[in-house]
Amino acid sequence: MGRFSMEDALKVKEVEKKTNHDLKAVEYVLKEKLESTEVTADLSAFTHFGCTSEDVNNLAFAICFKEAVERQLLPAMESLAEALHARAVECADVPLLSLTHGQPATPTTFGKEIANFEWRVRNALKRVREVDFRGKYNGAVGNFNALVVADARVAWPVVARDFVESMGLVYQPYSTQIEQHDWLAELCDAFARFNSILLDFDRDMWLYISRDLLKLRVVAGEVGSSTMPHKVNPIDFENSEGNLELANALLRFFSTKLPVSRMQRDLSDSTVLRNVGVAFGHCLVAYESTKKGLGRVDVNRAAMLRELENHWAVLGEPMQTVLRKRGVRNAYEKLKSATRGQAIDKERMQDIVEACGADLLPEDVDALRSLTPATYTGLAAELARTVVDAVKEESSKKRQKTETL
Repeated sequence: MGRFSMEDALKVKEVEKKTNHDLKAVEYVLKEKLESTEVTADLSAFTHFGCTSEDVNNLAFAICFKEAVERQLLPAMESLAEALHARAVECADVPLLSLTHGQPATPTTFGKEIANFEWRVRNALKRVREVDFRGKYNGAVGNFNALVVADARVAWPVVARDFVESMGLVYQPYSTQIEQHDWLAELCDAFARFNSILLDFDRDMWLYISRDLLKLRVVAGEVGSSTMPHKVNPIDFENSEGNLELANALLRFFSTKLPVSRMQRDLSDSTVLRNVGVAFGHCLVAYESTKKGLGRVDVNRAAMLRELENHWAVLGEPMQTVLRKRGVRNAYEKLKSATRGQAIDKERMQDIVEACGADLLPEDVDALRSLTPATYTGLAAELARTVVDAVKEESSKKRQKTETL
């Protein structure tokens, strides 16, 4: 009979003008093609035998979505996670002033901040991978009614399961006329969560660029503004941001709309399902844009060090912690009084250390005097380098927990 051609598709549209039913039009065209071959007319009568339109549609959509996710989206997401990992390791030791509530806070490293997102992205990616792509094949309202009348000797649920699983899908044994789309809602939610994490990353990168902590590479021939010649803009992160927000608006609508259908079915899901690919398309554009943007920025180490050098007050935290370790009462309050709202430079911080010397051991004083904002980064570098191992370890623990249940 050959492959379904563009000519066949156009013929279906012509027939649909009469039937006003897309799948019935497909059935008629397929029957006609079968009857033009060596297949007998009696055998062609088995086209669309004992099933309902949704038995065909739900399988077709599930296969399309499965192929889109596995062949296009997951590779793009994994590639992005790898790009994050490479940058996390590369910048593991690069000290960075953190901001909480938009105000200077405990130092970290740029690599660790990237690793935070890698951790989140990889875990969100696992949620996407865990979703089962499901399909059903059980007749007009899910009970095999017509098929049982046709031949009650056949174990139709077994036949249906084998048929659905032969397509690489997970069999859905209970349904109404439609496959209820719960798995698709779960998939949309998983993508929306991944996208929200990436949206957070895009905005942070935008802010690092705005603070001059990241430098955009100048590309010959590119223009940043139609009137301002000096401009180099973070357009890749902005492009990703817009596409992620648009994708999530659709994905969250899908996840609330699709699981709801009146009684044994209404048709409102039909037009909605045809737009899932639109959301996936915006996801793919966003993932590629973020990866491109990440590859076009360089760390401005000098600017990061300048920020740290201008905020010696962040060392009040380790100082009050050491004082408390030595049993000093009101240690926090003492450092709060000495640092909060005041201009603290290196000399002033050294004076504070000396003033607290009577309550500390000599080795404490030496350690605090040698500490700088750039060196007060805790285990940030180590955490940045080991994030992949941490993700694998957590996955292993979850598998072990599942196996013991």
